Amino acid sequence: MGVIAVAGLTRITGWVFDVVSELQKRANPVKPPLLDILAPSSLAEALSLLSEHGDAAMPLAGGQSLVPLLNFRLSRPDILVDLNRIANLAYIKDVGDQIAIGAMTRERAIEESDLVRQVSPLLQEATTQIAHLPIRSRGTIGGSLANADPAAEYPAVVLALECEIVVQSVRGERRIKAADFFEDILTTALAPDELLTEITVPKAPVGSGSAFVEIARRHGDYALAGVAAQITFANGAPTDVRLAVCGAGTTASRLTVAEEIIQRYGVGAEAIKAASDAAAASVDPMSDLHASADYRRRLAGVMTSQAVEKAAQRAGVRS
Repeated sequence: MGVIAVAGLTRITGWVFDVVSELQKRANPVKPPLLDILAPSSLAEALSLLSEHGDAAMPLAGGQSLVPLLNFRLSRPDILVDLNRIANLAYIKDVGDQIAIGAMTRERAIEESDLVRQVSPLLQEATTQIAHLPIRSRGTIGGSLANADPAAEYPAVVLALECEIVVQSVRGERRIKAADFFEDILTTALAPDELLTEITVPKAPVGSGSAFVEIARRHGDYALAGVAAQITFANGAPTDVRLAVCGAGTTASRLTVAEEIIQRYGVGAEAIKAASDAAAASVDPMSDLHASADYRRRLAGVMTSQAVEKAAQRAGVRS
């Protein structure tokens, strides 16, 4: 199991931010360690390089997380495998009851996609809250997911939507459920020789409403806490409830108890309050320079209330 620090977002949080802050106290930022950069033009070539070099190599996608880590020498690969010349890893396709998104698809492309807006509004809304426009123009969905920052938006979204993550190596292809992909802070189920190549996203069912809400100290920062919600209704009653939180633990996580409360009791004020309390009780956040664990826990509850209320309103159901 490998710690994957590849392209995604430039914002550094949690223990990474603390380490960087300590380095800044001692010295000016340093330059990356000496390394080789290889730029394959095909997926097969990239997989061959990862297989050949193993732990010594690291994929480079958008570079929005990896480059800062290299600059502070928190990541020290011998080789970067630059994926930016592999054109067929960037796409958004309609594949029946799902959409397939190539790992090198820029976040800005997802934000602007009419297809994503129509069939997965939760994914589209979450994308608009990632960092700033220049970051979204370079960052990739595959890089963000492989980086597995617990405060990032995309891990919470793919958990809530029960997406499937496709990874490849010279040994073949694996399809990993989002629930099995994120293992710990900056740690995923990817093996050193595997590359995340595609994400499949189920289309939102008829009667669904969704919302992604988060709070950060400054616009563009990682969320202190955020919640992804997609709720499907029939005759005003919830039939399927999906809630996931970011920024409130070592990984993004599903809020299963809160989901069960909304599923059983609906979206009235008392049920939403109970779901909010359950969400706060179920998370295990860390304290850092930005917020205490207790504050993040309270935020997880507040964000759950807001996300459920907004999702219900968008589905045309009064809470």
